[in-house]
Amino acid sequence: MQKTSLTALARTELEAALTAPSGRSAKTVYGGHEHLLRQTVIALRAGEKLAEHENPGEATVQVLHGRVMLTAGDDSWSGWDGDLITIPNSRHSLTAVEDSTILLTVVKHR
Repeated sequence: MQKTSLTALARTELEAALTAPSGRSAKTVYGGHEHLLRQTVIALRAGEKLAEHENPGEATVQVLHGRVMLTAGDDSWSGWDGDLITIPNSRHSLTAVEDSTILLTVVKHR
């Protein structure tokens, strides 16, 4: 069994993102190439974006801190602390409206 404090990890990753030239930082907390399930804490400085990309499988974004905007085509969803957004099975992007951390959960397609 493994226990991880998402609150502490989100704080650490956001501190790293705020000083990183890219304005982002990430740490996988569970999974990897050998697993179907992957969970990653991603921190983004306000205004930074995860560019449009395909959905690699079933996925959700849980907002741990801040405010983000998920966009897929003409549709968009705002997320604040504690919100869970189901990512549509289409090309999408994610923008940090303010300094933010999220927990991205993905179950890859076989």
